[in-house]
Formats: sequence, C-alpha cells, structure tokens
Amino acid sequence: SCSTVLQTLHFITKPLSEEEGNFSLAYIITIHKELEMFVRLLRAIYMPQNIYCIHIDEKSPRDYKAAVQNIVNCFENIFISSKREQVVYAGFSRLQADINCMRDLVNSKVQWNYVINLCGQDYPLKTNKEIIQYIKSKWNGKNITPGIIQPLHVRHRTEVSYREYVHSGVPYVYPAKIRKAQPPHNLTIYFGSAYYILTKAFVEFTLRDARAQALLDWSRDTYSPDEHYWVTLNRLPG
Repeated sequence: SCSTVLQTLHFITKPLSEEEGNFSLAYIITIHKELEMFVRLLRAIYMPQNIYCIHIDEKSPRDYKAAVQNIVNCFENIFISSKREQVVYAGFSRLQADINCMRDLVNSKVQWNYVINLCGQDYPLKTNKEIIQYIKSKWNGKNITPGIIQPLHVRHRTEVSYREYVHSGVPYVYPAKIRKAQPPHNLTIYFGSAYYILTKAFVEFTLRDARAQALLDWSRDTYSPDEHYWVTLNRLPG
C-alpha cells in the first residue's frame, strides 16, 4: 500500500527549508531494470515541491513496468512519460526518451526552474539543498551542459549514417556506408556529456525553435546523439 511505501522507505513529505520550497527542480529518470536501485535513487532525490518524469524502456518486462507504476501512483508529483521508446544504447531513442519527458514537464502545473536527467544506475552525492545552492551560486540562469568542439576521433559519429539493428534479440547501433549531409543551419557540432542541468526556458526553446528541430531530425541517424545535441544547442548565440 502507499502508506507502507511512504513510511517504510521514509520518503520526505514536506520541504526541508524555505529556500528549497521556493525552488522546484524537475527530474527525468530513464530506467529499464533493477527496481530496488530505482527506488533507492527516487527516495534519495525525492522532494514534494519537485516534479519527476519516469521513462520506462518499452522493452522492459511487464511486471517491472507494473511495479514502477504502483510506486508512481503513490505520488502526485511523479508520473510515467506519456510516450515510451524502445531504447537502444547509443541510439536516437535515448535522446527521444528525454524529449518525451520534457514535453510532459513543460505542460505540467509545477513551476520548476531547472531539469536534471538521470538514469536508473545514478545516485546523488549532494542533497537537494546543496544542488540548488550550487545552481544559484554559479549557474543561475545558465545551463550546465559541458562540452568542446567535436574532436577528430569522434567525428565519425556525425559524419556517417548509423542504423539500429537487432541480432539474437539484442538491439544495437552500427554504421552504414552512407556519408551524412552537413549539419543544418551551418551549425558547429559540439561534443560533451549526455547528462545536463537545463533551465526551463532552454527546454522550451529546444522544443519550439526551428534550428533545434532541424538538428534533431538531422541527428536521427547519428551515434549517441544525446552527446552532441544539448551541448551544440547551448552554444548558439543568444
């Protein structure tokens, strides 16, 4: 039952400070296995003033999906992504999973300030308050999506077309013998982390701007596009 979940796992039920109560975070968590690890992660980052979008890999077992849904049902500020992807490692589907959650989050009633993406095998080293204070002290109004101009040794990821294949039931990404066109709008491709902390304004920009949409379409057949998409958009002037 939900009362048992809340009591035995000791979920926090009210903001621990005024500062935290006035600064809501959004979380995107992409998961596909290890229910107990997901619960530990969720308990560690959960705050009632925050909002959480959970993306469950469409390939996950039915009982796993049902168990996650049962937990999510106990909270008003946690929900399952309205659209789920069959996620392939290093494939476009991993990026699409985040975008699906972003669309849900911008339409939510919670007025969140930043979004943080995680996978089910992550775990925080900082408290909610420490994360907020770090954002405010150094990054207030800015995105945390580090990266550099794409190095030579990873340029094959965006210069050659990649396709998704399935072998013995295992999906994977492999290069095709097709050279890709240049990036749209003469964009310079940057390379960095697939993980980020983004402002709500930037998320809204990525979902609506024509350049962002063109880059998204161009990235569909690239290798691990989440490692160039966010960091490239963040380097656009303005």
